[in-house]
Amino acid sequence: MGCELDPAVFDVSKRNFERLALSIRLVRNDQRSGLSSLVTTDDRLLVAFVAPPWGEALSETNGLDLRRTEPPVEGIVDFLLDRFPANHHLCAIQLFQNTDQASVEALTARFKWSAIRIYDVNPPGQNHGVLLGTSGWVAGSGEG
Repeated sequence: MGCELDPAVFDVSKRNFERLALSIRLVRNDQRSGLSSLVTTDDRLLVAFVAPPWGEALSETNGLDLRRTEPPVEGIVDFLLDRFPANHHLCAIQLFQNTDQASVEALTARFKWSAIRIYDVNPPGQNHGVLLGTSGWVAGSGEG
């Protein structure tokens, strides 16, 4: 589990946060080192966008298999939930329009609530989206 944010993506993201005057601290680091060094209080909602490189995980015949990304999405989510067990979490995981259903089911089992949103901005079959998942609370319930 050692993939770092692409330098170009980091620079653009940092500039966008600055332009929007958002008080978000963006750190360019691999997820294990970054999450291991993160310090927070138990009452904070942790929001994570998970989008590791797809590499061999994306194929024309089977679509995107979240278990085969580098590193696997499940490992990232498990590390996050294990590292901060007392916090509430909102995970947004990048998907492709055609994503392996077994890999989605294995991932959603880790969450208390989940939903998938695919955004129709590209030709059919080439759209991206997110799997939203919560841990420690349920979105829209007022719980937690």
